[in-house]
Amino acid sequence: MDYQAFTNDSLTMMYEGIRGALASDDAQKAGGDQPRFGIRETPDWRKHAANLESEMLRRGMYFEIIDWSEDQAQLPF
Repeated sequence: MDYQAFTNDSLTMMYEGIRGALASDDAQKAGGDQPRFGIRETPDWRKHAANLESEMLRRGMYFEIIDWSEDQAQLPF
């Protein structure tokens, strides 16, 4: 994918889409359901996120890095 061809807003939208799909998968898994998107089970999702991060960093964009740890949605106690 030619990430340089996308606008800043497009890069942000794709990145936030990955974050949303990951949160959805985690919530479904926590509820005992099968993850809908398979974000953690499909390595290409992380590669896509990393490519987006690289391009956003190259452009000097500010964004919150996706936390890929398994316990990101759990409270610390």
